[in-house]
Amino acid sequence: MSLLELFVDVDDFCKVFLPIWERSLLGNGTRRRLRKGQLTVSELMTIVIYFHQSHYRDFKFYYTEHVCKQLRSEFHNMVSYPRFVALLPSVLASAIWSLYWYLVYRFNYFIGVR
Repeated sequence: MSLLELFVDVDDFCKVFLPIWERSLLGNGTRRRLRKGQLTVSELMTIVIYFHQSHYRDFKFYYTEHVCKQLRSEFHNMVSYPRFVALLPSVLASAIWSLYWYLVYRFNYFIGVR
C-alpha cells in the first residue's frame, strides 16, 4: 500500500471514528480546548503505521532521516522530532483507539468479515 493510499484510508476512517469517540468521552463540566494541531491525528497515525511497514527499527532515525527528509512534501506541516514526540501524548488516547479500531476494521475487511 502506498503512502497516499494509506493516508486516504486512515483519514476516511478518522473522519467517521473521531467524532463518535469525542462524543462518547465523559466531561467534568469544564470547557476543553479543542485546538487543531499542526499535524492531524490521521497524519500521526499514517506516520506510525508507515513506520511499521518500513524496514526501520528505530523510530527516531526513521522520523528524522526518512519522514523529515524524503516525505516532507507529503506532510506540509511537518514538525521536528521532539515536537512530534511531544504531540503524541496530547492525542495519544484518540490516536491509540483510532489506530486499534482502524486495524480491527482493516483486518476484518481482509478476512471477509463485515
